[in-house]
Amino acid sequence: MTIYTAKRLPRQTGVAGWNAILPLQQDLPRLEQDQTADVTIIGGGFAGLSAALRLHQLDPALKVVVLEAGRFAEGSAGRNSGFMIDLPHDLASDNYASDGLDADRTTIALNRQAISFATRVAAECDLSPEMFDPCGKINAAATAAGDRHNADYAVHLARLGEPHELYDAQQMQALTGSPHYTSGLFAPGTVMIQPAAYVRALSTHLAGRIGVYENSAVTGFRKQGGGWAVETEQARVSTGRIVMATNGHLESFGFYQRRLMHICLYASITESLTPDQIATLGGQPRWSVTPADPMGTSVRRVSGSYGDRILIRTCSSFHPEIHSSDSHLNRAGAVHDRKFQERFPNLPNVQMQHRWAGMLCLSRNGSAAFGEIEQGVYAACCQNGLGIARGTLQGMGVAELVQGKDSQIADHFLAQPMPPRLPPEPFASVGANAYLRWKEWRSGAE
Repeated sequence: MTIYTAKRLPRQTGVAGWNAILPLQQDLPRLEQDQTADVTIIGGGFAGLSAALRLHQLDPALKVVVLEAGRFAEGSAGRNSGFMIDLPHDLASDNYASDGLDADRTTIALNRQAISFATRVAAECDLSPEMFDPCGKINAAATAAGDRHNADYAVHLARLGEPHELYDAQQMQALTGSPHYTSGLFAPGTVMIQPAAYVRALSTHLAGRIGVYENSAVTGFRKQGGGWAVETEQARVSTGRIVMATNGHLESFGFYQRRLMHICLYASITESLTPDQIATLGGQPRWSVTPADPMGTSVRRVSGSYGDRILIRTCSSFHPEIHSSDSHLNRAGAVHDRKFQERFPNLPNVQMQHRWAGMLCLSRNGSAAFGEIEQGVYAACCQNGLGIARGTLQGMGVAELVQGKDSQIADHFLAQPMPPRLPPEPFASVGANAYLRWKEWRSGAE
C-alpha cells in the first residue's frame, strides 16, 4: 500500500501581526467527521484557497475540501509583507531583473493574471482599499549602489515597455516622511494587500460553497482503491485527487527531498501611532517600499481601521527543519529596531507591538514544485519568495490541470526543469546562512 506520512507539521514563531491587528476572526469548523470529496486540498494559503476557488469556478458541482493545519491567516500566508507584484522580482538578482526580456514579459503576463483573479476576489469579498490597494510600489534606495540598481532597473523596465518613474530624495521624503532614502523607482502594477484580511475573507467566502476546515492538520495520506484517504488526527477524507498546497512542507510528506530551500524572513509592526507622532512623521498615510537591493529592508506604512502603523521586514535564515526559533526572531527584532530608527529618527519612542517569522520556499534554479507528483496527487508549491502572486497563480494553474483544462499557467510551470538537489548537511545550512548574512551585510543601509 502506498502511504505518505508527514514527518513534521507546521510550526510558527511569533504572533502573526497582520492577523493580530484585525478584529477577532470568524471560527471555521475543524474536520471532526469522515468526509468524501472529489478533490482535497492540503493547505489553506494563497495557493490552496486559489485552487479551491478556481475548481469551484470550473465545476460548481465538484465536491472540494480544504484542510488548513492551523487557523486561517495564522500561517505563512498571513505572515508576508503583502506585496502582490506584477514585475520581475528575482531575489537572486542585484536589482530584481532577470536575464531575458521575453522571459520577463511572460512572467509579467502571468503575474497579471493572478492579480486580475485576486482583484475579482477582493470585489466579491468587498475588501476595502486598506485591505486591497492597487497602488503600485517603490524600490527605495539609500546608498549610491542602490541608486545604481534603481537606474539599471529603470532601463530594464523601459526595454520592457513598462511604465515607471524615478523619484529623487526630496520626493521620497515627501512620500515617506523619512530622510533616509536617496532615490526611488515607482511602478504602478503592484497590489498591496493586508494578507491576513485577504486570506480570512476568501476562506470565509468559500466556506459557504465547499468544505473548508481549519485546525485540521493532515498527518498523512494513503492509497485507497482508485483514490486516496487523507488523514487528520480527528477524521479522514476519502478523495479522488489531492492538491498539495503546502509550499515547503511538501518535503515533509516525502516529495522533492533535498531539493527545496526553506528560508525564514522576519517582520515587526509598530503599535498604532498617536496623532502627535503622525504629525511629526509627515508623509503619506499609506505607502510601501521594497529595497533597491533585494537583501535590504522592506517597509510599509498602513492606515485605516487597525490604526496607523509601520512595518519593517528584513533578516533571513535557512532552516531545513522548516521552522525558526525565538532566538532568531529576537536577533531579527534588534535589527528591525535599528533599521526603524535609521529611517525614522524623529519617532524615537515608537515601540514594536508584534514580531513574527514566516517561512518561504525557494529552489536553486527558481523552478516551482508543480504538477502531478503521484497518481492523483498534484503539487502547487515552492513560490520562490513571491507567495501572493506566485501562490495565487499556481493555485489557478493546478486547478486547471486537475480538471484537464488547457492552461497556459500550468504549461508554464510544467515546462520548468526539476529543482536541483542541495548539498548535504551540515554544508547546506552553514553555507546558506553564511551567504545570507554576507548578503545582508553587503546591503548596508538598504
